[in-house]
Amino acid sequence: MFHTKMLGYSIGMSTDRKHPISHRDGQTLADGLPQQAGLCPQRSQRLMAVLQDEVDRQRLPGAVALIARHGKLALFEAVGALDPATGTPMPRDAIFRIYSMTKPIVSVAVMMLMEQGKLLLNDPVAKYLPEYAGQKVARLVEGSVQLQAVRQLATVQDLLRHTAGLTYEFMGNAAVQRQYAQTRIGSRKRSNAEFSHALAALPLLFEPGTVWEYGRATDVLGRLVEVVSGQTLGVYLEEHIFKPLGMVDTGFTVPPAQHARIAEPFGRDPEGGVQMRLIDVREDAALESGGGGLASTAMDYARFLQFMLNKGELDGVRLLGPRTVDFMTADHLGDIPVNSGASRALLPPGHGFGLGFAVRKNLGVAAVPGSVGMYFWGGMAGTTFFVDPAQDLFAILMLQAPNQREYYRMLFRNLVYAALVD
Repeated sequence: MFHTKMLGYSIGMSTDRKHPISHRDGQTLADGLPQQAGLCPQRSQRLMAVLQDEVDRQRLPGAVALIARHGKLALFEAVGALDPATGTPMPRDAIFRIYSMTKPIVSVAVMMLMEQGKLLLNDPVAKYLPEYAGQKVARLVEGSVQLQAVRQLATVQDLLRHTAGLTYEFMGNAAVQRQYAQTRIGSRKRSNAEFSHALAALPLLFEPGTVWEYGRATDVLGRLVEVVSGQTLGVYLEEHIFKPLGMVDTGFTVPPAQHARIAEPFGRDPEGGVQMRLIDVREDAALESGGGGLASTAMDYARFLQFMLNKGELDGVRLLGPRTVDFMTADHLGDIPVNSGASRALLPPGHGFGLGFAVRKNLGVAAVPGSVGMYFWGGMAGTTFFVDPAQDLFAILMLQAPNQREYYRMLFRNLVYAALVD
């Protein structure tokens, strides 16, 4: 799924000289300076100085930051080490495990199939994956957990907006979440089909359509893409999204020739926490996780986000209609409540959730800046992005610091908006 040819754009700002970034015909992101995109050069460099300070204090192994506005790369720089164990400098073309930044890509794949008339969003998931026809929800009745048949089957829309009643084993300690853990539902040794059957046999945490709970829904969508398209998820994404968008370094496995470009975390958490073990993207896994399995680069993901900001088109290639992109990035929760605890932390006040993206509904309320209509998400190892259509802007921060991810997401957001001065 990866290609050896590099993709990117040299903007004369990177410290990466060993791996120059070559141009490609039909480039979309033009070379630019911060001031040409309405960013203050000094404030843009302050962003990088803050990240460098984090590296110097050994809280951050290394990072790649990218900001694009009005179709121009306003900032694209790397700091720190690719691998802190070796001290190899971080190049701009480093490959990162992007975990849940896989979800927006797989959500786009589902919406492409919808546009082709191959599925409806209000279709029951069981129409395509019959194993979900008999799902039960775990209810607390007089102090004991009882399994009861669901009142309504989860739909494709429920999967896309995380209201299908599914969860993650690490999101809490409820009986259902403990069953996820006992079943080792996150095992990468199961195929997508085997995973789907194993998950369908477990009880739901909530009645479908009633609560927003972040969970393994997009992994199920990955299997749904396979059934509807007749291709494995990896092959479908490669043929229908990665190749058309020129995402030459994105896939579920990194080939041996590119292993030297994989970014690594610290061996021990710098704050003394339990170190999260990252997935091994050097070898094929049976599971091609639609919810968290991809590896990618800052420039590859920039091409995906420019495609989204362009309302479904890049370099003359259209994968989605403009109204479909608007539909995906609108709030789909309405009055549906967000579960307390870990899910609430992921979806702060003033935000809703669309089809694969969190969406900002209010200018204020949340503790970080952003325009109404901004959409975003991140990955468990620390990668993050946001797209602000009102500002014709997107920004990406790629790093592998799982325990510090929330801090760096908020820090990066603050620093990017502080640099906007027009």
